[in-house]
Amino acid sequence: MGDWCISEEISDIPPSTHQFDHPSSECGLLERHGYRIKHAAHNDAVNGVSLFVDSIGSPSSLDGIFTCLLTWTTYFSRRFVHFIEDLIYQDVNRYSESFVASSSGLYSHSSGHNVYRSNVKDFSLFSEHHIANTSPETHRTRVAEVREELLVNTRYKARTGCSHRGFSLIIQGLMLPLFGLRLAWRLALAPWRCSFYYIRCTQAQVLSITSRVRKTLLGSSDDIGWLQHTPGMAPVEDGTVRFLELLEKIRNGEHNLPNSFVYLLIPGLFSNHAPLYFAGTKRFFSKMGLACHIAKIHSEASVEHNAWELKQYIDELYWGSGKLVMLLGHSKGGVDAAAALSIYSSDLKNKVAGLALVQSPYAGTPIASDILREGQIADKETRRIMELLICKIIKGDIRAMEDLTYDKRREFISKHQLPKEIPLISFHSEASIAPGVLATMTHVAHAELPWLPLPKLGSKDSDDFQAGHQVPVVIPISAAMAMCALHLQLRYGEKSDGLVTCRDAEVPGSVVVRPDRKLDHAWMVYSSRKKDPGEPDSCEMWEALLTMLVELGRMKQERDVSSAF
Repeated sequence: MGDWCISEEISDIPPSTHQFDHPSSECGLLERHGYRIKHAAHNDAVNGVSLFVDSIGSPSSLDGIFTCLLTWTTYFSRRFVHFIEDLIYQDVNRYSESFVASSSGLYSHSSGHNVYRSNVKDFSLFSEHHIANTSPETHRTRVAEVREELLVNTRYKARTGCSHRGFSLIIQGLMLPLFGLRLAWRLALAPWRCSFYYIRCTQAQVLSITSRVRKTLLGSSDDIGWLQHTPGMAPVEDGTVRFLELLEKIRNGEHNLPNSFVYLLIPGLFSNHAPLYFAGTKRFFSKMGLACHIAKIHSEASVEHNAWELKQYIDELYWGSGKLVMLLGHSKGGVDAAAALSIYSSDLKNKVAGLALVQSPYAGTPIASDILREGQIADKETRRIMELLICKIIKGDIRAMEDLTYDKRREFISKHQLPKEIPLISFHSEASIAPGVLATMTHVAHAELPWLPLPKLGSKDSDDFQAGHQVPVVIPISAAMAMCALHLQLRYGEKSDGLVTCRDAEVPGSVVVRPDRKLDHAWMVYSSRKKDPGEPDSCEMWEALLTMLVELGRMKQERDVSSAF
C-alpha cells in the first residue's frame, strides 16, 4: 500500500532532473521567488517528494524508507518545538519595538530574513556534517527536513507581512475621515480667502493711487534749493554791486574787455532750432575785435556727451590760438561747460580762464523733474509724449532733459566737483508776470520767403520784379516764460526766470549776480521786439559779466602770487 501511495504522488509530480549539489542553490531558489510564496511552497514540496523517491531507489529498500520516516518524525518534532519558541520570542520583541517600526513592516522583514539566513546556516552545517558521516540516503533525508523547515518559515513570513499590510490599510482607512474633514475645512475657507485676497488687492491699489497723488501734489517741494543745504559745499559771494558798476561803465562807452582770451559761447537746450541764438552777442563782440565763437554742439544730447565735445572744442581753440579760453554758458550750456571742467579738470584747468553760468539749472530744474518724475500720476504717458517730441520730432536725446532733473544732478554733483582754481560766476534773474508781458513777442529766427514774380510798384520797366526777402519769425516766448514763472511761484513759492529757480542757479564757490531787473529765461539770448533805450540790452550784460570774470581771474592770480611769497 505504501508503494501505491508513492507511485500516485510521483504520477502527479512532473519529473525533475535537479540534483543536490550545494545548499546555496536551494536558498537562491527561495530568495528569487520569495514574493510568490504559495507557488514556491508547492515547488518545494514537489522537489522534496522527488528526492524522496530518488533516495528509495527500489522496492527492496523499504526498511530504509521506514527508518528515514522515523528519523524525519523525530527531527520535525524537535524543529517544531524550536519554531514555537522562536515565534513567541519574536512576538515579544516585535511588540516591544516602536509602533512606527512595527506598522512599517521593517522588523518583520528583517526578522524573517534573519530566520531564513539562520536556517540556511543550519542547513549548511547540517549538510557538511552528514555528508561526511552518513550515507547518500541519509543525506537526502536531511535535505528534505531542512527544505520543509524553509517552507514553514516562508509561510510564516508571508503571514507576518500580510498582517502588517492589513494593519497599515486599517490605519489608512481610519485617516480617511480626517482627510475628508481637512478638505471640507479648506472648501469652507476658500470664499474667505478669496475675499481677503480681493481686499488686499484693493488696499494695495488704493495705497498706490494715494502714493501717486501725494507724489504728484508734492512735486519738487523738497528738492528746490537742495544744493544750498548740502553740507561741505563752498559758500557763495554776492557780486551784484560790482556787476552794476561795470554795466554802467559799459553803457558810458568804457570797454575794458581784453583781447588776450578766446570767448566761447555755449548755447542751451533746443538752440539748434533757433538760428538767432547768441547771434546778436557774437556780432557785438566781433565788432569790438574780440575772438568770439559759438560752440557747435548738439544741445539736445546728454550732459556727458556735450562735456566731451566741449573738451575737444576747447583743446582746438587753445592750441589753435595759443590763448586761454573764457567760457560763457547759458541755460543747459552752462551745465555742459561745468560738466566738462568737472570731468576733465586735469586736462582743462590750464586752458580755461573762467566760467560764467547764466540762468543755468546747476542743481536741477522743477520743470524737468515734474515732467519726468517716476511714480506720479500719468508718469508713463507723459514720458512717452516727451520721447515723441524730443526723440522723434526734434531728433534729440531724452537724456538731455533727464540730466536736468534733481535726481540726476544730485548724482552727478556727488561724483564730480568743479575745480577750485577756476573763477566762477552765477547769474540768475526773475521773470515778470505782469499782464503786459503777454503781448511781448520775441524774435527767434528769420524766414526766407521764395521769389515772387510781382512787379515793383512805381517802376516803369516791365521786367523789374520783386525779389525774395527775409521775414522775422517771432513767437511769444516771454508770455510762456511768464506763465511758467507764475506756476512756480504759486505752487512752490519760488522766484524763477520761468524755467530755473533762483536758488538752483547758484553754484557753490561762485560769485553770484542777482539783478533787480525782471528778465525771463530767453531774454539774454534773443532780441525783444520792444527795446527800451534807457535800459541795457543783453549784449551789454554779457560784456559786463565777462569783464567781471576777467577781474576775478586777475585777483585770483594776485592772491596766488602773494601766497607763494
